Amino acid sequence: MGASVVAVLVFTILWGVVGIVLPFFVPKGPNRGILQLILILTAFTCWSFWLCCYMAQMNPFFGPKLERKTILMMAREWGNPIAP
Repeated sequence: MGASVVAVLVFTILWGVVGIVLPFFVPKGPNRGILQLILILTAFTCWSFWLCCYMAQMNPFFGPKLERKTILMMAREWGNPIAP
């Protein structure tokens, strides 16, 4: 399982449009700079959050794979015997 180039490209383009193109369409006014900064920061943080979540799925953490005998022995030793 690896990264899909298409998915990374699509979401990079999507958030690139939000953070790079949309700030040019903010109407003139006293808060124009703040609105542009909000769009840029929102795009960057959403993209980086999505990228981290997406990349984390490539190498998920799996629990240890124990044999049946080992599980039964651990349960018995810890005081929770399981009927075999």
